[in-house]
Amino acid sequence: MKLLNYIKGKFEEPGSAEWMDNLSPSTGKVIGSVPLSGESDVKLAIAAAREALPEWSGMDPSGRAEWLDRIADCLEEKFEEIAYLESLDTGKPISLARSVDATRSVSNFRFFSEMIRDMEDEIYEMEDATNIVKLRAVGVGALITPWNLPLYLLSWKVAPAIGMGNTVVCKPSELTPLTADLLMRVIDEVGLPSGVVNLVHGNGNSGSMLTGSPDVDLVSFTGGTSTGAKVAQSASPQFKKLSLELGGKNASIVFSDCDLEETVKGVTRAAFLNQGQVCLCGSRILVEDSIYERFMEMFVESVESMVIGDPMDDDTELGALISKQHLQKVQGYVSLALEEGGQIVTGGEPCLPKELEGGNWMSPTVITGLGTETRCSTEEVFGPFVTVHRFNSEHEAIEIANNTRYGLAGSIWTMDLEKGRRVAENIHSGMVWVNTWLHRDLRVPFGGVKDSGVGREGGKWSLGFFSEPLNVCVRHD
Repeated sequence: MKLLNYIKGKFEEPGSAEWMDNLSPSTGKVIGSVPLSGESDVKLAIAAAREALPEWSGMDPSGRAEWLDRIADCLEEKFEEIAYLESLDTGKPISLARSVDATRSVSNFRFFSEMIRDMEDEIYEMEDATNIVKLRAVGVGALITPWNLPLYLLSWKVAPAIGMGNTVVCKPSELTPLTADLLMRVIDEVGLPSGVVNLVHGNGNSGSMLTGSPDVDLVSFTGGTSTGAKVAQSASPQFKKLSLELGGKNASIVFSDCDLEETVKGVTRAAFLNQGQVCLCGSRILVEDSIYERFMEMFVESVESMVIGDPMDDDTELGALISKQHLQKVQGYVSLALEEGGQIVTGGEPCLPKELEGGNWMSPTVITGLGTETRCSTEEVFGPFVTVHRFNSEHEAIEIANNTRYGLAGSIWTMDLEKGRRVAENIHSGMVWVNTWLHRDLRVPFGGVKDSGVGREGGKWSLGFFSEPLNVCVRHD
């Protein structure tokens, strides 16, 4: 499968004439080739977006909302293809690709279409004047997305960006390019005006050319914290609007008064969904001392019962990790955990499903006995790797939860909802769930504090980022 860039409404080979192999995480085999875009490709894509901007931004918002609906309709027709390609490209179970990736990719376009239709100018009356606040497009946007939720997160950016009148250049992860290509095929099929959405494939160098271009007005990036710092460094000298959704080291706090059976299910899901390759995953599990032994017994049983295997099998619950390099990184943390004094309760070893031995496989790993300030307890591993810690009081749980440079998410498990809310409001993060996890309302803000990012996405926060407010003050007698 040979992919192409999408520039000014046409699929194009890279001017560099250079390509990269796209490997299947579950088999290690080559499944296609991806352009390694160079400076000329990036410049062409930005120029196409700049040329399309005046007409697109001048369109009535309801007209742009109609285009979002057309894209959603076409994506919905390709629902199974989205799930198949996402599972093939990322190694995640196809059941997850259906329920999360394909579903959200469609709903993102529908959601922002409805929001944009419902937008109204804000009006503020004075004794002698009327103020009208209008939202206008920012300009050309660079949208850079990661490999763990490829189309889900690309659609989360494209829909509000073009819905608010911007034109964009997308740069998906070189590890998972297939569904970005599918979105471009959809955009081409529905006949979206050329240049409104463009795509260049490539590695980090391609992304740096894009974010550093003086002809790009805003940058929306989702990915690792270290890469996010480089993106900020390249974008900030030109005072571009910047949104960074970065990493997390999130705590699942289990109180003794929780519904233990439901909590174990929820905490297991929070720990290992998508092989733990979600920035929101609960990779630090804090358990009140009085129920620690019982929780661990049930939790380990739950983890060891998870079905690991072929991502295309409907019964599979855990698939492969994204790459050999990432697998080695996660295995390195297992070795580090032992050096830091931890004990492996379960997992910690590669697991090689039959006929898939060439893939990037690892059993879900549970570590105990570590101090709460160790590297394994405070650094983002981004894999099927969790540490479990005891606590004796609310204060101690909060202190441990906040003892990291990240501040993205967390979950609290208790039947005392007042306590749950009280503890949640003392966690230094952007979002906290009580007695649930990853229960998302698209209207609420998504993002974190500290090293977890800058800005928020979702609902009015996305529309605000992808627009500039203009206040018109009209004086009258």
